[in-house]
Amino acid sequence: MRSMFRQLVSTIRPQLRAGPLVAVLLLLGAAPPTTAATVASGRAVSFAPAGTDAGVCADTPLRPTFDSAVRLGKEGRLTVHRADGSAADVIDLADPATYQRLIGDARSDYGEPHRWTYEPVVVDGRTATVVPHHSLEPGQEYYVTVDPGFFLGFPGVGSPDAWRFRTAAGPRPGSTKLSVDARGGGDFCTVQGAVDFVPQGNTRKVTVDVAPGTYREIVYVGQGRPHLRVRGAGAGRTVIGYPNNNLLNGDSAMADVPPEQSYCPRRVLPQPDRFNCWRAAFGVDADDFRLSRATVHNMTPEGGSQAEAFRGNGDRIVLDHVRVVSFQDSLRLQGRAFVTDSYVEGDVDFVWGTGGVFVQNSELKALDIGYISQIRNDADGPGNVFVNTRLTRASSVPDGSVLLSRIDSRFPTSQAVFIDTAMDRHIAPVGWGLTGFDCATAQGLRFWEYGSKDLAGAPVDTSARLACSRQLTAGEAGEWREPARLLDGWDPRTDSARTEGK
Repeated sequence: MRSMFRQLVSTIRPQLRAGPLVAVLLLLGAAPPTTAATVASGRAVSFAPAGTDAGVCADTPLRPTFDSAVRLGKEGRLTVHRADGSAADVIDLADPATYQRLIGDARSDYGEPHRWTYEPVVVDGRTATVVPHHSLEPGQEYYVTVDPGFFLGFPGVGSPDAWRFRTAAGPRPGSTKLSVDARGGGDFCTVQGAVDFVPQGNTRKVTVDVAPGTYREIVYVGQGRPHLRVRGAGAGRTVIGYPNNNLLNGDSAMADVPPEQSYCPRRVLPQPDRFNCWRAAFGVDADDFRLSRATVHNMTPEGGSQAEAFRGNGDRIVLDHVRVVSFQDSLRLQGRAFVTDSYVEGDVDFVWGTGGVFVQNSELKALDIGYISQIRNDADGPGNVFVNTRLTRASSVPDGSVLLSRIDSRFPTSQAVFIDTAMDRHIAPVGWGLTGFDCATAQGLRFWEYGSKDLAGAPVDTSARLACSRQLTAGEAGEWREPARLLDGWDPRTDSARTEGK
């Protein structure tokens, strides 16, 4: 295990530090350091958080800022000490275990804790952001020491008086209104910190308001924490994301990890879903979850493997005024879900999962040649219905290069329904695709369409569509416009909670 993780980390770390990711390495809107110290080398360094007059979030990241660009070393420790000198957390650059952490009490299908691979230290120019392995205790005093060479050319911090801070008391137990602010003005500095505050077995609605900013973190909501409402300050102002992907925490990364630690919980499709639950930027296995007025961004660059921005694997999940941004597999929903007034972009299967999922009044933007959806429902089970959506494209996407949906022979009864869709010319005339089988053996296939128009409102010529797809009648389309028809009687439009984020 230890050697496998060392090899994984050495493979992943350069990839995560490369390319366009540099621009998003620091949380936007972070508060400036409040105190400064001069180290022996003469390089001015400021620390955040610093000072014990005011308490900070228990889930605060640590940020030293240097007088010039800094680079991370290959060994050395950064230690967070309790007031009595004992170690509360250690970031050891030479230890592969440092590059793993527990998130959201995640447990495998066997009930064992699941450990996620992550970057504990991210450097952007003069500032480093250190993400501890866990939140600290509220209402306690801490100090930080740093070994020489942890940051190249930096002699370290040895004195317990150089970098001290105090954590705030935090919200009262049982609170159902929580706030998150990366700048330190809320109950928590991270979304995951607020999620973790909610008790296991929660039975009450808990609202988490997330202030403007970019929250660079993997978020996971386990099935023991239902009834959460996460509300941003607007999709253009609150961004939650991370460069998580299949190479970091998915099938490729988990292949040699024992099933007891790696198999996904609550698997809808037992074989395909063995490891792929861990690679999303924002993952939800809980029921009755709602996300509104926020962007979820998987920061993995194009071609960086499968990388869900949002993965919902519970019952009655709602996305309302949400932007979902990635490339391959951007939005994955399994179980009853409702998406409204939202935006999803990607290139390959960027809306996928099982069902039933009802998507309305939303935009699906293709960033490259590929497929909008892949729906893997059981025989006669509900799939995905898209009503009044706009299918748009990046300027580089050529005409006729994108399919509405595709499916392989393992799922011959796939259901994907597009009703009253406005689509650009990038949608191929054939519309749909089959892999490993053909229409002769696809009698249960439900690739349906009604009322498709171009972006100017003119009817689309569907005469060249796949032979085993079908144009619905007006009466059939009317039935499928109702969410409850697909969602086994659940109509999320009647739930007043849907509008609470507006």
